[in-house]
Order: sequence, then C-alpha cells, then structure tokens
Amino acid sequence: MEDNKTDKCCTESKQLNLGQSYWNKQYESNTTGWDLGEVSPPLKAYIDQIQNKNCRILIPGCGNTYEADYLLQQDFTNITIIDIAPILVENLKNKYADNPNIHIILGDFFTLHGQFDLIIEQTFFCALNPSLRESYVKKMNELLAPNGKLMGVLFDRTFEIDGPPFGGNQEEYKKLFEANFDFIHFMPCYNSYHKRANTELFILLQKK
Repeated sequence: MEDNKTDKCCTESKQLNLGQSYWNKQYESNTTGWDLGEVSPPLKAYIDQIQNKNCRILIPGCGNTYEADYLLQQDFTNITIIDIAPILVENLKNKYADNPNIHIILGDFFTLHGQFDLIIEQTFFCALNPSLRESYVKKMNELLAPNGKLMGVLFDRTFEIDGPPFGGNQEEYKKLFEANFDFIHFMPCYNSYHKRANTELFILLQKK
C-alpha cells in the first residue's frame, strides 16, 4: 500500500455527514470526547499476550492511536494506521516521522487494500453511521488474511443523543458478524476503562 494512492481516496459519500470535513473539525477544535488519553485496558491486555511481533496489524479510524504507541513500545514492527482527518494524520506523520515500523495513511477505510493478521477496533465502529455497519463487516473480512482476527471493544449501550458515538447491543452485533466471522470471544468486558465500565463488549472474531 502506498500513501499517494490511498490519500486520494478520502470520500465523504461513504461517510454521509460524518465525512472528512466533520472529523477534521473535531480534531481542529479538540472536541474529541471519545479520546481516553491512553491505551484501552482490554486492548492492552490482549496485545500483551501476542508473541509474533512481526504480525501485520491495522488500526482503522485510528484517532490519536494510543494503541499504536503501545504496540511500538512493545517492539511490534508492522503497524498500519488509517484515518480520514487530514489535520490528525499530518500530526501523526510528524510524530512518527523517524519510525519505520508504522505506516500512516490518510484515507477512507472502505477504499483501503491490503492483508492484515490483526485488526484492532477501538471506537471506529461506533463513529460510523449505522447504515455502514454491514459494509464495515464485509470490509473487515476482506482485509483480514486467512485466520486473521478482529479484536477490540464495542459499546453495549444506547445513547440518548444521536451519535457519534452510536451504540448497540450484543444480540444485534452477533447477527451482524455471524456470516463473516467465527466468535472466539464475544462477551461483556470485565476490564474496561473506568468511565466505560459495564458498557462495553470485548470481541475477538476470526475470519471465516
């Protein structure tokens, strides 16, 4: 994958009103209330037990990508992050300019090409318009290598105000994923960040 190919693919049509302009404004005005300021504890716990430091890892809708920071600290060598917001991505490219172990893409996840062993889900699913959820599942399946895994957390709650974030529940998520993935873990998260306690599901899904 080359930056110059993907950078041209930042389409707003897929994102409806939640496209590049919307997310760029959020980072420009620093109104990113979903930002934990640290790696999500359940993701950290899973990363800690990965033995292959060269596995191909993707973080879509990466945001400030504390997960990528942690992966690099743990000597992982093949990390790809993608986000649609130019201001954010420019900052990340400056931050990681001298690090060959991370590949940073400005682009639309739905136009991304490649093969990954692990995709990390951290507040990307909930940021998308719910009309894109079926497309999300199919694209995740497409991007994963044989036996590849999708790991992360999903909100197990509804929100009083229209999102993002957009919520949901375990039953509807299972119906959404079951045709494309086998469920290794799909359960309430016991080690969520304290402000999200009792509102998350931990998922570990394997490509069918």
